[in-house]
Amino acid sequence: MDLQTITSLMLSSDYKERMKAEYYHLQNRKENLEAVVKLWDSGKLSFTPDCPRSIYDMQLRVMNEYMAILEARAKIEKIVL
Repeated sequence: MDLQTITSLMLSSDYKERMKAEYYHLQNRKENLEAVVKLWDSGKLSFTPDCPRSIYDMQLRVMNEYMAILEARAKIEKIVL
């Protein structure tokens, strides 16, 4: 989902739409971070990160956990993601 659509969901007065925005924004950020990690691992990253690689792994782990929480909540609240 593109950022413009996510932003419109964020501004909704409907909490279900805002939750969708939260989920899709997290999904986009996670996918972007995964792309950086993939480039890093293949030696094709165009910059040298200051943080150790393990920090990126920790961030991805937490993002995955957060997505799982949002998915569980969406299921309970009958929100289609």
